[in-house]
Amino acid sequence: MTEILLIRHGETAWNAVKRLQGHLDIPLNAEGTRQAKALAYALQNEKLDAVISSDLQRAVQTAGEIARLQGVSTSLDAGLRERCFGGFEGQLYSDLPHLFPVEHAAWRAHDPDAEFPPGENQGETIRQFHQRIMTHITYYAKQFEGKKIAIVAHGGVLECAYRAAKDLPLDAPREVTIYNASINRFSYDQDRLQLVSWGDIAHLDADAVDEINAAINPQKH
Repeated sequence: MTEILLIRHGETAWNAVKRLQGHLDIPLNAEGTRQAKALAYALQNEKLDAVISSDLQRAVQTAGEIARLQGVSTSLDAGLRERCFGGFEGQLYSDLPHLFPVEHAAWRAHDPDAEFPPGENQGETIRQFHQRIMTHITYYAKQFEGKKIAIVAHGGVLECAYRAAKDLPLDAPREVTIYNASINRFSYDQDRLQLVSWGDIAHLDADAVDEINAAINPQKH
């Protein structure tokens, strides 16, 4: 069995204002950096055999904090990027129904084969994205059989894993909240991904962050 910690990156400025990122490479904001440090501190006593990250900087920065306290390097993989949303990328969620009414309606209907309008990057259907993500997660699960790994990626990546573990169809509405800097635990055994626990953000509450800040910067406390 492989233990997999699937982690969403910390907050970005675009997350805060609900602007769609996709493949656009947006860094963590100050809050996201605090979240990443809190996350790393919470995991420091869990021995991780590998830390693997999407190559987008919001994930790389989050993974870097974890890897630093683990004393390991981060392996980057473009195959773990967020879904590409084509022309939706860079737009506020609230503007999408007006800018792209037809494509937005298909997206909201969870059509697995709906395509996005052209943009800076080539968009992916739900089906294409799900296949890409599960191929990469399965690869690492098999490569690190019997070990514990962290995969730091994006909300859409976590959703793909959740759907696979729960045997949910691709057109089913999202049924869980996906938090920034959350710890989501899975196991992989006998070619099957299983959900162990979801959405752990206890390390992000105010008391936990104060404790972490005191440990990181004792001279200030």
